[in-house]
Amino acid sequence: MMDLEQKSIERIKMAAEMSLYHYEKPLICTYSGGKDSDVMLELFKRSGVVFEVHNSHTTADAPQTVYHIRKIFRDLELQGIKCNIDYHKQLDGSRTTMWNLIPRKLIPPSRIARYCCSELKENGCKNSMIATGIRWAESIKRKEREVFESISSKKDNRVLVDDERMLLTDNDDTRRLIEQCQLKAKTVVNPIIDWKDNDIWDYYWNECKEHNPLYWMGYYRVGCIGCPMAGKSRWKEFADFPVYKQAYIYAFDRMIKVRNQKKLPNKHKWKNGKEVFEWWMEDDTIQGQMRLDEFII
Repeated sequence: MMDLEQKSIERIKMAAEMSLYHYEKPLICTYSGGKDSDVMLELFKRSGVVFEVHNSHTTADAPQTVYHIRKIFRDLELQGIKCNIDYHKQLDGSRTTMWNLIPRKLIPPSRIARYCCSELKENGCKNSMIATGIRWAESIKRKEREVFESISSKKDNRVLVDDERMLLTDNDDTRRLIEQCQLKAKTVVNPIIDWKDNDIWDYYWNECKEHNPLYWMGYYRVGCIGCPMAGKSRWKEFADFPVYKQAYIYAFDRMIKVRNQKKLPNKHKWKNGKEVFEWWMEDDTIQGQMRLDEFII
């Protein structure tokens, strides 16, 4: 574990130096309130670099996660570390939320249409170098990610670099590529990308002083309530947080209303938000069939 920790700390130090050199501002540690974020934050503290912490408020996090983030940020600010919570806004200046985003996008969020992530999580920290808690062990898709990435809106301008070649030498071709992108892209470092699940859990419980209460409630993953990427665990989330279930149903009701106003096709023949919710949850209940919960008094 010590070698893994030191390797990640060296990545953070290298990224911090690059951030100051290319962007003339500190490296940003992105923070969501989950175990990966807390592990990464602890590594940042131990690295000794100057850094800032950023959270994107999704409006769909569990209350325990929101309170955990607030406590962590309060403690960090007392230590002189700058923290920022990003509240996204619509064109008219009003706050963007999961609940007004769904009627605007006209479809429920899904594994394919992940507009909620792009709108509520991934469009912050422009023209900066950021660190994320992305790990290869989390999904097959994330195995394509690298330790260092220069992200541009155009695919052709996306530069992938590994930590062996990312050196601040005057004649390094890779460094020049990143400099060409720096004004229109953000650069990403993934310090814990090669950590396995067991590595994260071991470090989290033994080295991190504060823990998200959701993990004590049996949660393995912490994120937006109802995230389609969470699979079957969404049923537990909505059982524990029924207000969020109702919020999604209300948002789906408004979505249907807007779709009808625009005379868009309704191939699923949704009549209301509840039917959309059941489809969205991949509920196989046949309409009209008997259910045991109808008899619970």
